Amino acid sequence: MPPLTRPEGTEPAALHLTRRGAVSMFFAGYALAAWSADAAPVTTPADGLVIEEALIPNGAAQNGKGPLPAYVARPKGRARHAAVVVVNEIFGVHDYIKDVCRRLAREGYVAVAPEFFYRSGVNLPALTDFAQIRPIVAQASVGQADGDLRATTAWLRRQRFAKPGAVGVTGFCWGGTVAWRAAMVDPDVKAAVAWYGQLKPLIPRAAELRAPVLGLYGERDQGIPVADVQAMRAAIKAAGAKSEIVLYPEAPHGFHADYRDSYREAAANDGWARLLRHFRANGVS
Repeated sequence: MPPLTRPEGTEPAALHLTRRGAVSMFFAGYALAAWSADAAPVTTPADGLVIEEALIPNGAAQNGKGPLPAYVARPKGRARHAAVVVVNEIFGVHDYIKDVCRRLAREGYVAVAPEFFYRSGVNLPALTDFAQIRPIVAQASVGQADGDLRATTAWLRRQRFAKPGAVGVTGFCWGGTVAWRAAMVDPDVKAAVAWYGQLKPLIPRAAELRAPVLGLYGERDQGIPVADVQAMRAAIKAAGAKSEIVLYPEAPHGFHADYRDSYREAAANDGWARLLRHFRANGVS
């Protein structure tokens, strides 16, 4: 990849960045397995933003897999900004995840969405069968996902546009669980927001939380029972962790996903407002 000349000057990290061009590393469109024909997804414009695609060194090149691809959205200009790592659902990086990045960028953040499932070589958003998707997702182990996230925050430390010491993480579904773990294992993470990530494996680990987490969950989630939410709340309290969980009545799993039938506008908007307050209250601003 040729060096990129940036408005603020070429830098070594430019060797791992490409502005959006004719060919993108990411799927164009919404995840086909979950798309609703009746959906009217939010579309956030990119004017005033820089949209880039990054290749983040994560050690995988040693195994022939290459570096970690990531979608990046950030405000234009020379200023440094707080950063948020956006962790996808089981469908990988598609238009919904990219739009979340642009929403954050319009709030003044550098938003980075790594493609955690790239090692499979499968274009996950293009698949229509959950039976095909789940085994691919299962290949992304806890250690692998946590390592990719740490590689992303380490990459952010080297970027001239990222504000030092101001990194948050947010994730959805599969990514919600990754966001919880990020607050446990990555010292660069100052705060996390987890949207309906599985809690059962995290309950025994509540004492490991180093950064405050805001959990956003639906009372009608068929995969995450209210009992798990209550157990995690109790574990957080017992550990003295500065984290909290909001439970939305009548909201199902995926209530923020505006391209799906599960979308609930009121809960999604309230959760987003809480996300912004949580980050700003905890040094991600």
